[in-house]
Amino acid sequence: MTATDLTTEATSSGQYADVNGVHLYFETHGSGRPLILLHGGLGSGEMFGPTIPALADHHQVIVPDLQGHGRTADIDRPIDVRLMADDIAALIDHLGLDQPDVVGYSLGGGVAFFTASKYPAKVRRLVMASANTTRDAIPPEMLAQQGQVSSAAVEFMKDTPMYQLYQRVAPRPEDFGRLLDKIGESMAKDFDFAEEVRGLQVPTLIVAADADMAPPSHYVEVFKLLDGGLRDGGWMGEGRPKGGHALAILPRLTHYNLGASPLFAAATLDFLDADQP
Repeated sequence: MTATDLTTEATSSGQYADVNGVHLYFETHGSGRPLILLHGGLGSGEMFGPTIPALADHHQVIVPDLQGHGRTADIDRPIDVRLMADDIAALIDHLGLDQPDVVGYSLGGGVAFFTASKYPAKVRRLVMASANTTRDAIPPEMLAQQGQVSSAAVEFMKDTPMYQLYQRVAPRPEDFGRLLDKIGESMAKDFDFAEEVRGLQVPTLIVAADADMAPPSHYVEVFKLLDGGLRDGGWMGEGRPKGGHALAILPRLTHYNLGASPLFAAATLDFLDADQP
């Protein structure tokens, strides 16, 4: 990953930074300790609309649109959370941020995870929400639905908020089918990030809905990889994970509304603003 030829271009509603060949759109809200907030697949930073004010009350919240999403045009590169993590690391350098917290949901959770995994010196704390670390955690019926994500589905998606958002803000609205193809190709690949989870060096909060894409047991297993849930926590918290990691299963939510929930904002702030053992 290189972060050469970085420029920032002001727009009426945000800014663009040129990182790794991506003309990356981002907005900044609030002031305080910096927090990078990463959206889910087929969305944009706008999907956090109800959440951003709470997060921005005491934080500078930087909200990018990831490669090929929202106001960030696609480039000739796969949709891959590891490559997009390089973009976020380059954005951190470009903005001169001193160890921001990185918070990601769904696809953005994977990007946040690899930003912290690959660049631990650049990240203070990580919040990884509704992001699966193994493909086999996803139920077969969900995998079957994911297998239908391609440009052939454009006509069926024209009444969806994802399509309508893309048509409203994308630099090239005609690229929606291309994005579906790339997302479909990405989801079709097998993955298991257990070793990367075990190797995390920054305090991490695992967040999931109680009716998420994968069952709550999957996120408990991820927490176990971080030394969590293996023993009684003790009266003084002495039995909690040594790395300061935590787990939150949020009630009455699904994969699709977690990112806009006040509970997500509350759990995130509680973790980011708490003293660590």
